Amino acid sequence: MDIILLERIEKLGTIGDVVSVKDGYARNFLLPQKKALRANDANRKVFEANRERLEKENAERRSEAEQHGEKVAGAEVVLIRASSNTGQLYGSVNVRDIVAALSEQGHQIDKRQVIMGTPIKNIGMHDVRVDLHPEVSVTIKANVARSDDEAELQRQGVDVMAAMFAEDQAAEGGAGFTEAVDPSLEPGEIPADMLEATDGADQA
Repeated sequence: MDIILLERIEKLGTIGDVVSVKDGYARNFLLPQKKALRANDANRKVFEANRERLEKENAERRSEAEQHGEKVAGAEVVLIRASSNTGQLYGSVNVRDIVAALSEQGHQIDKRQVIMGTPIKNIGMHDVRVDLHPEVSVTIKANVARSDDEAELQRQGVDVMAAMFAEDQAAEGGAGFTEAVDPSLEPGEIPADMLEATDGADQA
């Protein structure tokens, strides 16, 4: 279906562009959301008659979004969640969680403005895009942790899961192996007790 865009649509075009899209995308999203008009002669005339007003209104909304964006950009929301030892969440963090956390900080964001792709399913710092206007996007941080202390470490740049993995590796015997090596031996030298054991085995 050919449509006339009434605002900038990512990967499609900007105000006034006539583009071709799948019928379902037009009928289910673009047309009902008033983001586009069917590209017929009547609508072309209507658009051209209102182009100046539409562009002015868009510029005003963009300016408001830019001002809002200055306050929201770089915001960090902390979300405390339970997870497995590997950092996999029992559940996930979704758009509603992000919107609620931002609201607690005084940022009023519509859930349609939060672009996540897929829900967050693991511990860590995650970038989340917020589209305040078709031409204004900002990035916020979602700090997903199992405790406030863990969230603070992540805020400081510590990879909590990597640090935990390293501790587990050390506890599982990395240190024990080091203690078993006789520091008095030259590199490649076989300990005397191993030599005696080997001789005894050969004689047997």
